[in-house]
Amino acid sequence: MTTERDELRKVFFEAWRKYQLRSPIEPLESQLINIILLHPEYHALLSQPDNLQVENFNETNPFLHMSLHLAIREQVATNRPPGIQQIHQHLCEQFNDVHNAEHHMMECLADILWHAQQSGKMPDEQVYLERLKKL
Repeated sequence: MTTERDELRKVFFEAWRKYQLRSPIEPLESQLINIILLHPEYHALLSQPDNLQVENFNETNPFLHMSLHLAIREQVATNRPPGIQQIHQHLCEQFNDVHNAEHHMMECLADILWHAQQSGKMPDEQVYLERLKKL
């Protein structure tokens, strides 16, 4: 039985496979490849699609980590929540590195999502933006 989690992971494996083979890629795969290239520590895992079911990650779930990068990039591209583009630009300048800025933003996003899940409510965009502004 294939789960949604497995389907999401397959997208990462397939994007990496296509990149390695220099095969044509879809726009989403291009975004994923850009994120994967920033994380060489995940390359070996993504080169072994039989690891789809791996559950025991030492520290960070690489699929969650890369998905949070994708979420931040989508938020910035759409400026949703409103104002996040300016916050992102400021953090990139502050940290002098887009990747590092995204990591800080991802911590806030993950925390906001966790709290929303625990409370059964939608994530509070204003609280999220305020936390990002404090970075």
